Amino acid sequence: MANLIMILGDQLSRSISSLDGAQPGQDILFLCEVVEEATYVKHHPKKIALIFSAMRHFAQDLRAEGFTVHYRKLNAPDNKGSFTNELADAVARYSPDKIILTEAGEWRVQQTIQTWQEDLGVPVEVRADTRFLATLDEFAHWASGRKQLRMEYFYRDMRKKHAVLMDKGSPAGGKWNYDHDNRDKPSDQQAYPAPFHVPPDEITQEVLNLVEERFSDHFGTLEDFHYAVDRTGARAALDHFIQHNLPTFGTYQDAMVQGQPWMFHSHISFYLNIGLLEPLECIKAAEQAYHDNRAPLNCVEGFIRQILGWREFVRGIYWLKMPDYADENTFNATRDLPAFYWTGQTMMNCLRQCVQDTRQHAYAHHIQRLMLLGNFALLSGIDPKQVNEWFLIVYADAFEWVEMPNVTGMALFADGGLLASKPYASSGAYIQKMSNYCDRCSFDVRKKNGPKACPFNYLYWDFLDRNRDQLSNNHRLGMIYKSYERMTEEKKQAIKDDSLRFLNSLN
Repeated sequence: MANLIMILGDQLSRSISSLDGAQPGQDILFLCEVVEEATYVKHHPKKIALIFSAMRHFAQDLRAEGFTVHYRKLNAPDNKGSFTNELADAVARYSPDKIILTEAGEWRVQQTIQTWQEDLGVPVEVRADTRFLATLDEFAHWASGRKQLRMEYFYRDMRKKHAVLMDKGSPAGGKWNYDHDNRDKPSDQQAYPAPFHVPPDEITQEVLNLVEERFSDHFGTLEDFHYAVDRTGARAALDHFIQHNLPTFGTYQDAMVQGQPWMFHSHISFYLNIGLLEPLECIKAAEQAYHDNRAPLNCVEGFIRQILGWREFVRGIYWLKMPDYADENTFNATRDLPAFYWTGQTMMNCLRQCVQDTRQHAYAHHIQRLMLLGNFALLSGIDPKQVNEWFLIVYADAFEWVEMPNVTGMALFADGGLLASKPYASSGAYIQKMSNYCDRCSFDVRKKNGPKACPFNYLYWDFLDRNRDQLSNNHRLGMIYKSYERMTEEKKQAIKDDSLRFLNSLN
């Protein structure tokens, strides 16, 4: 009895549940590159190249184990263009007893999967994705009955469950969270490690040529593609981070430096989110560095919190609240996404740098995404659907389950506080504190109003004023609203006038 085992492009793990019990020489493993997935949004070329190359390398490794692998390349003459059509073709060819696959990471794909048994006339077995550290049922149980869903408390429970950074039932070092120790700005003399680099091999170069030919009109460039595309390379990237970056990662994880897009970050979300690395191995590697005195606790805890806490939490939120979550828009924001998110042509140096880095690398670190690109969209009242689509397009690690809660919930507060306790809104003062972008900007971050003032300064107060009905009762914003009330009417009018002038200029 032969099974047809389908493996999606973000499931490139030998431990994926669909491969449990797979028999070499009997079962057929099925992977396909389809234009529908590459273009449902116009993904960054580096993202497409990363996934396609990783898929081809994974198929090569599976064949080396003795498996029969049915692999359909994008440019194959008989490529059917979609998962459903490719699967129907494979079913007609092999007449399997059963189709087996692991549940999809994205809602839209899972909805398609649920039609296959009836449409194809073959039993379809969909297995849970066991790579995550909290099951969807476990998260739903944790969330049930809670008035507020806060990552910090979920994270603590996960630390206990998996015995991570624990000391006889208490958190290592006596605190659960060392975020306050992770907000330093590096000096001008700070040295930065070179990012992990893997030169393209023959398989990757073939993919790069294909992507350049087929998707050259997408946002972004393929130049300097240096990402790992197989398990060995991804593990080397993790080891590189642990050795070279982790000892300083936490201290400067929120800092932004012009000309330094990589900083001390791990850059392993590329590999975690397509399955080349698994979360627990990354967590254990960092924890071991702490126990070996190779990295301080604040850096290790900050890194682990991103994986064990935040990554698991946003996945839980996504599946708990979809499909309605995709339509959340608590501030009724309707402004179109400004053109500079695509071109980088703006006088605001901080945003220009972030867009340029994103175009070049399909990457920007979390503070650039949250406190610059996301913050500007929040303050300007940009339509959440357009912001979500942009983030999904431009980043190589973006899949909807992780992208949407981070954008809708954290960056835009569009879910009304389901995910975050307050909007992550800030004026130019935060950007000046955490970066050197302001030093080379056409605007003056010290000016609060007028044509030369940093737009973040007046947009911040305008956002709070516009959305007073939704935010004035938020206990974390009480003092800020009191500060606004102490302003003169002339000052408040200047904020409105400057904001209207600037926002109109975006059109």
